[in-house]
Parts: sequence; C-alpha cells; structure tokens
Amino acid sequence: MRSCFNRRFPEDTLIRSALPLIFRKGQIVNTKNLSYGRQWIDDDDIAEVVRVLKGDWLTQGPTVAAFERSLADYAGVKHAVTFVNGTAALHGAMAAAGLGPGDRLLTTPMTFAATSNSALYVGAEPVFADIEPSTLCLDPVKAEAKLREVEEAKEGRVRAVVPVSFGGYPFAMEPFRRLASEHELVLIEDACHALGGDRDGHKIGFDADMTVLSFHPVKHITTAEGGAVLTQSDEYAHALRLFRSHGITRNPEDFEEAPEGPWHCEMQTLGWNYRLTDLNCALGLSQMRRLDAFVRRRREIAALYRELLADVRGLTLPPAHEGHAYHLFPIQVDAEARGPLFAHLAENDIRLQVHYSPVPLHPYYKKRFGYRWGDFPEAERYYRGAISLPMFPLLEDSDVKRVADCIKTFLGRGS
Repeated sequence: MRSCFNRRFPEDTLIRSALPLIFRKGQIVNTKNLSYGRQWIDDDDIAEVVRVLKGDWLTQGPTVAAFERSLADYAGVKHAVTFVNGTAALHGAMAAAGLGPGDRLLTTPMTFAATSNSALYVGAEPVFADIEPSTLCLDPVKAEAKLREVEEAKEGRVRAVVPVSFGGYPFAMEPFRRLASEHELVLIEDACHALGGDRDGHKIGFDADMTVLSFHPVKHITTAEGGAVLTQSDEYAHALRLFRSHGITRNPEDFEEAPEGPWHCEMQTLGWNYRLTDLNCALGLSQMRRLDAFVRRRREIAALYRELLADVRGLTLPPAHEGHAYHLFPIQVDAEARGPLFAHLAENDIRLQVHYSPVPLHPYYKKRFGYRWGDFPEAERYYRGAISLPMFPLLEDSDVKRVADCIKTFLGRGS
C-alpha cells in the first residue's frame, strides 16, 4: 500500500512522493519520517538553477542583484545585501555597526549561538538579558536593566542591541527603538526565523537599523545556504558590500586614490570572502515567488496544532501572534517528561530538535565569561521543557494529527 502526501497549492508545481505503510503491533502504521523542518524544492526552482548553470555567470553576476532587489522590495527597504549564510550576515552587520574591542552587544540567551558569536568575531563582547515568557524573546525591561548595569560597572560600552524574533514571533520593536535612541545604540534585528512575518502592518525587515535573514534549508525560503542584511542606510549597505568581498571596491566613485587604469580596484578595509553565488540566488529568487504561500501554510499548521493540543495537560503551546512566521513551533512540557517524550516521538519516526540551550550556558561561554545556571531563570525554565514540533509547508494535516496523537497518547490524554 502506498500513499501520496503532498498538499496542493494552486500556484505551485509539486513533486509528489509515495510513502510505504507497514504493520506494527497489528496495526497499519505510516512510516513517513518527520523532522522539525525541511526544504521544499519544486521543478521551477530546479529550472532556475539550471538556467544559471547554462549561462555566463555562476557568481558575482546579475542574479545576485535580482535576488537582493526581490528581498528589499518585499520588506519595503532600500537595500538587501546577501551573504554566504546567516552567520556571515550577522558578522557583517556587527562590522558595519562599527563594533570592536571594548564594545558590548546586548542580546537574548534564547537564540542560536551565531547571534552572540558574531560580536566575538569583531572583538566585542556579548552580554545577555533574560527572555519575556509571554513572547520567548528578549525582555525589553530586563534589557534596559542590563544596559544600565554595564554602564554603571564601566566595563565597556554597549554599542548595539540585537533582539531576536525567536521562532518567528514578531516582538514589539518600539521599546527597543526607544532604548537604542536614548543610549545611542545600533539596533539590529536577528530575523533569521522571521522572513515573511508581519509587524504593525508591514513585513518584518523594516524596523531596525539592520535586519538579518537566513536562507538555511529549514527556513522560510532556502538558497541551500545563505543570508542577507536588510537596511535603509546607504552607509551600512556600502560597509556590508565591502565587508563581504575582501574589503575591495571596484566602484570609481568610492576610490580613495587616482585610478591607474580600467583595472583599478582598492582594498579599503579588511573584509571576508562572504559572497553568495548566482546559483544560490537563482534558487532564492524562485523561492521568493512562493514565500507568502509557505508562510500561509505554516500558519495553518500552527492553527491545527493549537486546536489538537489545546486541552492537553502538562503542555504549553508557543505564544500566538497574527503576524507570526512560524519557523518553529516549540511546545513546553514538564522537564522530567521531555526526554521520555522525545524518545517516544523518535520511536514513531518523529525525530525532532530542541531550540535552544541558552547560549551563555554553553561550556565556551561559561569558561570564558563565568556564566552559570541560574543566571537566566526564564530562558532556563523554557529550555528545560522545550521541544520543537514539525513545522514546514510540506506537512499534511494528517502528519500534524499524527504528531499530536503521539504526544497526547504519551501524556495520557488519548486522541
């Protein structure tokens, strides 16, 4: 017996897959493996990549500019500067912000390590404030308290604040804009989970001095690997483009010295080779055409999870918001139940992930900066019970019900 599982979107061309069914303990069981996320590549995506492969430019060509224009137009900003991955984009944003030795960056402990690591890459030091339980994002009140604590200790100056749209939740930006304005900080949103989300009537990407995106395969669109920084600032955009390309410019308008000929170029700062290729951008440009459909389906899946799991005791659902982009759907259970539940789901071919262990409690951060368990009680409380459920557009409603049934059965509530 075989069963097709793809959900049809009217605007999409789909690649269908067939799944085996087997008998387990006397019952027919769907053996489709589920993970917390995966990409969706269709024939149009493949055709766009092949078109670039057959063309003249594999890198540093016109498809890069076209993808950047698509991103900028979607978010309603002036510039999008692409990078080889989201971490490189964060690194570029810190460099463009002018962070360096003696500076501090204020961010959340509940994020991937790249957010704070990017401060270390430029010689600055990350400092952390706890999360707000109602959003799982950086608590603006605690952030301001941490900022004043650093200022009073006179242990370097906080130069930037980096709130994270954790899981795709569009936290309120106004408190951070006020904080940045009052303390002369660069405001950088880590929106690597949030492309396609909405805040205050517009797309995420518009609110900060710089907004960082990721195009990893489990994100809302993919370029295989890739990232970008969105900004309204000509100055930041120029610095970002220099930084991603060895610090070298070939633009005569930017030359500091008289050109010796048409071959003239100048390395004006120390940069990195962080350029995204035309091949990656061809995939991204094709995926952008389906971004809204992808986000719409993620919201449908989230709504179904909420319906199916609403009355399960010992389980907390993630914060809801109409503008949520739902990169993740992280539930919380009792700490002692998480490991056994994780194993139970794996036994049923549902192999998930935990997002995230608080960054300052990784061994590197504890050894270097002296952080310890107990420093971030809200982030730690969330982490100890967190599991990210499958969340990607290819999920069928039946897949969502299967996950919910496994959870309810394990927690003793039936289906």
